[in-house]
Amino acid sequence: MPLLLRSLRFFQCLSTLLLLQHILSSAPLVAALSSTTTPARTSPYNAIVKNVFVPGLENGMDYTRLGDSDLVISKVCMGTMTFGEQNTQEEGVAQLHKAFDMYGINFLDTAEMYPVPTKPETQGRTDAAVAQYLKEHGNRESVVLATKVCGRQERITWLPRSSPGSAALTRQQILDSVDASLQRLGVDYIDLLQLHWPDRYAGGTFGTPDFTPEAYEQAPMPTAFEEQLGALQEVIQAGKVRYVGVSNETPYGVCSMANLAKTAPDLYPKIVSIQNSYSLVVRKDFESGLAEACYHENVSLLPYSPLAGGSLSGKYRGSRLTLFPGFMDRYLGSLNEQAVNAYCEIAESINLTPAQLALSWCYHNPLVASTIIGATTLEQLEENIMAFDIRLDESVMKQIQETYRKYTDPTKRG
Repeated sequence: MPLLLRSLRFFQCLSTLLLLQHILSSAPLVAALSSTTTPARTSPYNAIVKNVFVPGLENGMDYTRLGDSDLVISKVCMGTMTFGEQNTQEEGVAQLHKAFDMYGINFLDTAEMYPVPTKPETQGRTDAAVAQYLKEHGNRESVVLATKVCGRQERITWLPRSSPGSAALTRQQILDSVDASLQRLGVDYIDLLQLHWPDRYAGGTFGTPDFTPEAYEQAPMPTAFEEQLGALQEVIQAGKVRYVGVSNETPYGVCSMANLAKTAPDLYPKIVSIQNSYSLVVRKDFESGLAEACYHENVSLLPYSPLAGGSLSGKYRGSRLTLFPGFMDRYLGSLNEQAVNAYCEIAESINLTPAQLALSWCYHNPLVASTIIGATTLEQLEENIMAFDIRLDESVMKQIQETYRKYTDPTKRG
């Protein structure tokens, strides 16, 4: 028996060596393998493709291409999650007119569950405001319209679906969501459809504790990536959606989906964007793994909450953020308060508001394609957009980096 095993191992090694020799002698195959791991980039990541003069900005609005799509988007994106809750529908429409007409924004983001906090009696109100704006605006092709389909959540049972049940990223729920969104928005197509959060347990979502094997093994069985991407391919082929992206995702999710699209492009679409929380106090999760994955897969970052739930505006220093229990908890810890105070002091030392510092840093960050902002008043909206004119110099960026080294993960609560 030992002699037989040694013989088998010898032939296995010999076969492996012959295979490697064949692979290494095949230049076309080596080139093909290389091209799948490191795609050739035709232009710099998040490169500015044009600048347009607009009435509200001294330096005009910059535009970039979203991932490897043909969507050209403004560097500032209008978030809408307060429309229908903190803002009336009319106020939301007025904000969109101001942003598009005065500041050159051409990109807006909504979601089927909006406004927040999500609840059955208000679900869809945000889309009603967006639909009214699109009707008044009159030029659908000039607006890059993004929306989101809910990820798995047991407590969300009121979304328009063909069968009752909790939200999940199954094929049928994705198809139902797209049809309902098109109807609410009064449009024929969606430019960018995003998966709002993963169907699987991934850890760290909305400030929850980071991933653990035990929590994953106890979580419900997730919908396979193949089923999710297959449904997205269906709505693209039907002409209902142009491009797809993800939100609140991890390097594992981004790379898994990108690889499926590479291996079977006829079955699975390529994701072009990721919408994750990213700000002066929420950086590490993206920069320590996702940044590399997104660069190599040409997936554009669309940061939400660049003011960290409003905490980086400096308006809540010494008070508590209680409007959205649970979601805002990550910004309440003493360590985050210390970090916010440090960034506020930097802003004050150069005669900027804390919001201007935080937004300028995000707007002109080389990792960022377009920053999603939100406001509850027109005055606040204009202050936020006008921060795009501000460029932080090297000495300020050095102070920010020193503060980041001291407070690397201030919102993590274990």
